[in-house]
Amino acid sequence: MTTQIFCASTLHGAATLAAAIDAGCFRPARRRVLLVSNRAAEPEVSPSFDELPGFDALRDRFDEVLSWNAAIAPFHPSGWSPRPGDAPLWERHLRRLWQLDDDGLELTVDSVEAGPAVAVTGIFLGTPVHVYEDGLAGYGPTGSKLDPLLGTRVRRLLHLGLVPGVKPLLLTEFGVESEVIPDDAVRAVFRKVGAASPAPEVPYRAPALLIGEHLPGVGPEEEEEVRLRMLRGAVALGHRSLVLSPHATAPAHRPGPLESEAERLGAELTVLDPSLLPETLFEQVRPALVVGCVSAALFTARQLYGLDVASTGTREVLDRLTPFEHGDRVPVVLAHTLLPELETGLTRAPANPGRLVTALGFVAQPRVHAELRPAATAYLADGITPAEQELFPRRRLTVLGLPGGLPGRLAALSRSPALRRAAGRARRLGRTVRR
Repeated sequence: MTTQIFCASTLHGAATLAAAIDAGCFRPARRRVLLVSNRAAEPEVSPSFDELPGFDALRDRFDEVLSWNAAIAPFHPSGWSPRPGDAPLWERHLRRLWQLDDDGLELTVDSVEAGPAVAVTGIFLGTPVHVYEDGLAGYGPTGSKLDPLLGTRVRRLLHLGLVPGVKPLLLTEFGVESEVIPDDAVRAVFRKVGAASPAPEVPYRAPALLIGEHLPGVGPEEEEEVRLRMLRGAVALGHRSLVLSPHATAPAHRPGPLESEAERLGAELTVLDPSLLPETLFEQVRPALVVGCVSAALFTARQLYGLDVASTGTREVLDRLTPFEHGDRVPVVLAHTLLPELETGLTRAPANPGRLVTALGFVAQPRVHAELRPAATAYLADGITPAEQELFPRRRLTVLGLPGGLPGRLAALSRSPALRRAAGRARRLGRTVRR
């Protein structure tokens, strides 16, 4: 007697789970429960994704839909997890609350490092865990050393296979294998979610679709500038009919600067409802071009729907992304290197993206993925291009003793506290002079 608990915090994540279930990625179970978490800053006044019209197309995959927020109130789901000694008490409470009885459990979560998934896996100790990734983050390394009692419970990583030829690094230190959710099942689910969502009011055919997104490491003003670059770049390519798909948490009002710029350039801009998934628009609107920055929707448009895509602003995001081990670094690098640049149409595609990702994984998390050192060393020693070399800070390569770092004597100088203080004073003086 098994109950499968699926954790989701976005409509896109729930759609990914539905596609995996439809494709037979999960064995039959007595009961399937979708555990919904609303991670908005103020969940009391922000609708949960299971209240959106598109969710109706997903509901029948689950025997029951439960609220994680309600189960742990008044705690916020983003930052709460029980104290280790309280885990047995919480398990007894939740088994009674959710009528789990003595069923064996299987957990499917979108992360083992953050959010509600940490709390759920910490409460139901010893339970087998499946991890799913509905974007690009799974291609990057595990962000920190996981407790082996959790890592060894993970059975597999389900993902969308958005970057052919590149295998996810996430959880590979525990020997976790990855499994691609079939494209046909994913497209079918997005089609059904789109049919159940409000029809997009687009007054023209084959527009350029602009993907609104929150960009890691940059502020609201810089995000606005990237959106303006997206609009200007699409118009420069000859597109006069533009559609903006705002981020799900974007404010309901229309973005004035974009509309003003579109009017100035003689283009028509339609702003869609933020609750609409961009992926549902790829068939409904069939855009001539999909433009964004680092959104996984760009890879979905290209890989699953064969649409033309372009990216802009990735260099600026990479320059501001700190620390180097930031969990979004590999997704941003994938967008930066594999997607055509909006302004020039060029790509910086490396000869072997898989080797690039492996090297980045080790340089970002050398303690977590120590086994990747030989592969990273071989890649960096093979004469990589200047564009690839820019992705690896020389100081970090020096500290790790990797090719591309400073030579031995210079490396020793670079570690000198006196020299580093002098260099810092020189940089500050230079900034003062420029001002």
